[in-house]
Amino acid sequence: MRKRILVDSNVLLDIITHDPHWSEWSTQQLSDGLRHHGRLVINPIVFAEISFAFETIEAVNDILSPMDYDYTSIPREAAFLAARCHAQYRIAGGLRTMILPDFLIGAHAVVDNMTLLTRDVRRYRTYFPSLQLICPGE
Repeated sequence: MRKRILVDSNVLLDIITHDPHWSEWSTQQLSDGLRHHGRLVINPIVFAEISFAFETIEAVNDILSPMDYDYTSIPREAAFLAARCHAQYRIAGGLRTMILPDFLIGAHAVVDNMTLLTRDVRRYRTYFPSLQLICPGE
């Protein structure tokens, strides 16, 4: 069984916004993921984070084709893990009082045993050291 890949919003936003530095890398990673692993995974957090760039839900759905992406809910176990990681973040001096989206995305990948495709690794490596990442430089 192939390991599923959860796509972080920053990878999709690189392509949507035509980021001059990251869009080529992100496009290549999505293409490789689809070719080698089949459909990729997004969750409600990723969907919400990329939706700001669009006027309608249909426009978002058009770029997140069900042929390429599985829309998966975040399990309660992942929400709990995200809360625990956020508590560690606060103890370490983190200022944000609400749970950061990265914690929900990372916890979802851990709980559902997925690889995370991202280019922003700092929090994921700190709070989810066992999480397998596809990221720049690796």
